[in-house]
Amino acid sequence: MKMILLSALALAAIAFPALAEDYPSRPIRIVVPFGPGGFTDVVARIIQKELGAALGQPIIIENRAGAGSTIGSAEIAKAKPDGYNLLMISTTHVISPHLYKSMQYDPIKDFTPIMKLGEGPYVLVVNPKLGVKNVAELIALAKAKPNQVDYASSGNGSSQHLVGALFATMAGAPMNHIPYKGSSGAMNDLLGGQVKVSFVGMPNALPNIAAGKLRALAVTTKKRSPDLPDVPTLDESGVRGYDATIWLALLAPPGTPREIVNKLNSELTRVLSTPESRKLISSAGVEVATSSPEELAKLMQSELDRWGKVVRDTGATVN
Repeated sequence: MKMILLSALALAAIAFPALAEDYPSRPIRIVVPFGPGGFTDVVARIIQKELGAALGQPIIIENRAGAGSTIGSAEIAKAKPDGYNLLMISTTHVISPHLYKSMQYDPIKDFTPIMKLGEGPYVLVVNPKLGVKNVAELIALAKAKPNQVDYASSGNGSSQHLVGALFATMAGAPMNHIPYKGSSGAMNDLLGGQVKVSFVGMPNALPNIAAGKLRALAVTTKKRSPDLPDVPTLDESGVRGYDATIWLALLAPPGTPREIVNKLNSELTRVLSTPESRKLISSAGVEVATSSPEELAKLMQSELDRWGKVVRDTGATVN
């Protein structure tokens, strides 16, 4: 019996490294828990081709939008931990748990961190029809007409929702939140003038600002964006202490073998270090910012705590 047990353990020890060595042997699915065209989706599609080439297998992007990214995230939390089911998250991943009373997963324990991919600002933009030209004028308008100035987001519990709520609270400028089912719907109505304010990711902001369809008032980070060097930060614009950096990362289901995690981290690091990839990521308004799995785990926990305080301080809720 002892010999049989030792033989089984020896075979397992041989087979387990082979799992990573042979990985991947079929297409890999990355779930983006937002609709097409948004901040997270754009970056996912930028890395799709290069990562697929590096791994020798196609990368399939699947959009699973809804409920502050919790629908798509719940799917991956329950998926097989074999490296073929991955999740592309944004800051929303650590915001939603503070807003939704019933969660099907724990945002930390039910995922395996792979790597932080990048970070960047949102841009506070307005439809020119609103008639405001800077942050001070927007605050004055919101104070004069409390809860009558609408701001659009990609959905309840999204990072767009929370950066807007944080602005309204810190500026003392009460605005009305209008949630959409994804960034595309919010952008369409923003451009059409049905809503006139939003905090928009760089990929959607830049072409519409350049075309004069939207007016940029400020960026959400402490430093100005190199893509919009003439646009001030919210902190510079009088909302002192405001700072909201939106980050992106890749996760796997719990129990994903460390060898597979290390391989994905290594290949992503190599892919994102090339000038071509950095240029593409930069064109989406995101700065490449990579990490180890352990560093990502620490970031997720600290950001979960930070945004929990923001939710409490702002009184943000989901409808």
